[in-house]
This record gives sequence, structure tokens and C-alpha cells, in this order.
Amino acid sequence: MNILWGNSLWQLIRQSDAVTCLVLLILLGMSILCWTVLVYKIILLVVKRKQMNQMIKTIKTVSTFQELLQVSRSFTKTLPGNVLAQHLSVLKDLLKDGEESKQQLSKSDWDLLLDRGYQIVSDVLYNEETYLPILSTTAAAAPLLGLFGTVWGLVHSFIRISEQQAADISVVAPGIAEALMTTLAGLVVAIPALIMFNYLMSQVRLMEQQLAIVSDKINWVVRKIFVK
Repeated sequence: MNILWGNSLWQLIRQSDAVTCLVLLILLGMSILCWTVLVYKIILLVVKRKQMNQMIKTIKTVSTFQELLQVSRSFTKTLPGNVLAQHLSVLKDLLKDGEESKQQLSKSDWDLLLDRGYQIVSDVLYNEETYLPILSTTAAAAPLLGLFGTVWGLVHSFIRISEQQAADISVVAPGIAEALMTTLAGLVVAIPALIMFNYLMSQVRLMEQQLAIVSDKINWVVRKIFVK
């Protein structure tokens, strides 16, 4: 623990060359960015999951088109409300035949409505995955960046050994420790980033299931009323 929190680590950082310090700064920036993304996405997911749960609970009792419209008005400016509003907007367009309004949907209209519903859900999920590539890229790149810093440090360490014409432990150990420090930093950044990415992706998949429930219920009500 003294190595991590005492003066030894900071001394290694102070005596590092510019490239090693640059690698450490980049890794620090990547770590801060990943934690920022995690906090931001968790706050949004908590709010949206609460909205989705409320929508699912409400829409389960819906059996008429009027009730569907009422639910849409109740959930204005929410994620599930937006999904429902888009479904209803597509339905409204399909029920218009030029200047006249239709009372029923044809088979082709119904297929178009289903396809558009899938696209609406896909668009929502795509937006929910925003910033997640930062986590996956960090998880993949941080160990390689740390390895680069280690190789660079080892090269300089061996150069110093050759210049001093000595290879005893007092000469070798500081250089090796300085080189391995970037590998340690890379792993410290990459492992949490990988955990964050998998956790947030699991939450997105859960939201996908909730959106499917809402979308299926909308389609059931619409089919019962407008498709014969």
C-alpha cells in the first residue's frame, strides 16, 4: 500500500520522461471521461426506467383507442410517451388516404406500421447507446497504451544500464518499476471501463425488453380496432 499511496509512486512519476508522463496523463483523462459517462448514463437510465415501468403498468389495462390517446397525453415529454406518440403519428398518416380518412388499415398498411414501430424502437436504443463506445474503446485501448509506455520505459531503462555499465538491483529496479507503472495504470483504467460498458449494455437490453412490451401493446390495440 505504501507503493501506491506513499512517496515512492510519486517519485517514479517525477523521474519519468515526457513520453511516460504523456501516457499517464492520457490514461487519467480516459478514466475521468469513463466515470463521467457512467454517472451521466446511470442518472438518465434511472429516470427512464422509472418512466418505462409506469408506462408498462398503465398500458397493461388499455383496451380502447381512446384510452391509448389518454395514456399518450399523460406521458408527454417522457421516453415511452415519445415512443407512443410516434406510433400514433404513423397510424394517423396511414389512415389518411389523400384528403379522405380511412376507418381500417389494409394488410400493406399494417405491415408498414409494424416496420415503422421496429424502426422507432431501434432509434431509441441507438440513442441510448450513445457514449458507450467510449467505454469499450477505453477498455480495449488502455492496456495497449499502458504496454506502449512500458516498452518505452524498458528501452530507456536498458539504455541507462548500458550508460552506467552496471546491472545491479539498485540500478535496474527503479527503471523497471517506472516502466511497469504505465501497464498498471492501463489496467486500472481498462478494467473498470469494461465493467461499466457491460453493465450499461445490460441496462440498454433491459430497456429494449420494456420498449418491446409497450410496442406490442400498442400494436395489439391498433390491430383490434383498425385491422379486420
